Amino acid sequence: MERTGTGRISLQERETNETKIRLTLNLDGSGQAHIHTGIGFFDHMLKGFVRHGLFDMDLTVEGDLEVDTHHTVEDTGIVLGKAIREAVGDKKGIVRYGSRILPMDDALILCALDLCKRPYLCYDLKLDREKVGELETEMIREFFYAVSYGGEMNLHLKQLDGINNHHIIEGAFKAFAKALDDATRYDERITGVLSTKGTL
Repeated sequence: MERTGTGRISLQERETNETKIRLTLNLDGSGQAHIHTGIGFFDHMLKGFVRHGLFDMDLTVEGDLEVDTHHTVEDTGIVLGKAIREAVGDKKGIVRYGSRILPMDDALILCALDLCKRPYLCYDLKLDREKVGELETEMIREFFYAVSYGGEMNLHLKQLDGINNHHIIEGAFKAFAKALDDATRYDERITGVLSTKGTL
């Protein structure tokens, strides 16, 4: 992790026989995104995440898309989760919890998270199409599962309303962005980490 006057920044690289990923994340950015995964709809969702969380992110993924989108999406989630975990650092002084109920046209999505070092995903999005664009909708759960475990966070995503798969998914990414932005903010009243145990 790099700590500079411009933000909490993490650079992550991952290379396997299935994917090659390079990601830089700044939690204290302004919403600037340079993203290429080879999956147009996935790029669109990640750009929305960056913009609405007011992060900065550079991401390049070379994946085995001739197989399907699974390895590209899952490995991106792993790397993003690790980048979040590293950029947050020791968690001293941060709010730790974040939540948001976010409307996206017909969709209404709840996201709540805890940067507690205890990974867990509770996922309840009702997607009834096989794909949106070239992205298999079943990969949305796999992405957030990978983020929650890579980031060691407790993550809840719940669909409160909605019928359009594009809107439901986009609402989830944006709600996650807003909740993460809330959770990573500093509060001057917090000394050390926000835990009765004194550690996370």
